[in-house]
Amino acid sequence: MSNTIGFLRRHISAILAIALLMGGGGVAYGVAGHGGDRASSKATRIYACVKSHSHLLTRTSATKPCPKGSKKISWSIAGPAGAAGVAGAQGPIGPDGAAGATGATGPAGAQGAPGPAGADGIDGIDGIDGTDGIDGIDGTDGVDGIDGTDGTDGTDGADAVSDFAEFFALAPPDNAATVALGSDVAFPQDGPTAGGGLTRTGPSTFNLAQIGIYRVSFSVPVTEAGQLILTLNGADLAYTVVGRATGTSIIAGEALVQTTVINSLLTVRNPAGNSTALTITPLSGGARPASSTLVIERLD
Repeated sequence: MSNTIGFLRRHISAILAIALLMGGGGVAYGVAGHGGDRASSKATRIYACVKSHSHLLTRTSATKPCPKGSKKISWSIAGPAGAAGVAGAQGPIGPDGAAGATGATGPAGAQGAPGPAGADGIDGIDGIDGTDGIDGIDGTDGVDGIDGTDGTDGTDGADAVSDFAEFFALAPPDNAATVALGSDVAFPQDGPTAGGGLTRTGPSTFNLAQIGIYRVSFSVPVTEAGQLILTLNGADLAYTVVGRATGTSIIAGEALVQTTVINSLLTVRNPAGNSTALTITPLSGGARPASSTLVIERLD
């Protein structure tokens, strides 16, 4: 190896010539390439024979021997890498490339500080009233307040109506006969009376002098099961019927009667259409005569 390097140093001019010839391609082989093989496209080294006295190089191959008076030399086809050249001037900026695909969404950032409160909005329409809630428990009664001053006495009202009268019968001797169907009970005796507007016109008929409302009460001990009814001016007052299903007790009733004409006539009657005449029970429940009573009061 050292002999080859020394030889190259002694024959540097010849080697440069070879290099020029190699750069010239086929021309070099025409001048000094007698009988030499063309380099294979796959060869990595160049071989040559150098004559000692003339320094003439003749291309050869790795296996072919050099002629007498010549020495075989070789070198690599690729020389060592040269020093890096000076950086060229920066070229012009190329056009923008196509937009890349959207990257993945990054993590949510920290919550920012609250912004300032916005202005109040316009009041909305009132909603429908809700259902009333359940009443709460009553609270404890408070302490009674101080009594107020008595007010001024009002004007005296009109005098109350004072017409009333009681009529009665005692059995015996009254009502000795039975009361037939459609006939009236007799109250032939007078009890307390006031006002003068209530009078009898017979044993069983009574005059109501004024137009108004009257309270009428009656009580009659009767032996049979039966009914009694009030009549006004001969007409039955259906709402006043009272009766009982068994005998030997009192039939009693009370009703309000309104008159529309003066001097109306009132009676207590065994209604027509019933099946039994009524016996006014004598000595009912004892030894004394039992009373039948009729009380009339004018209210208005």
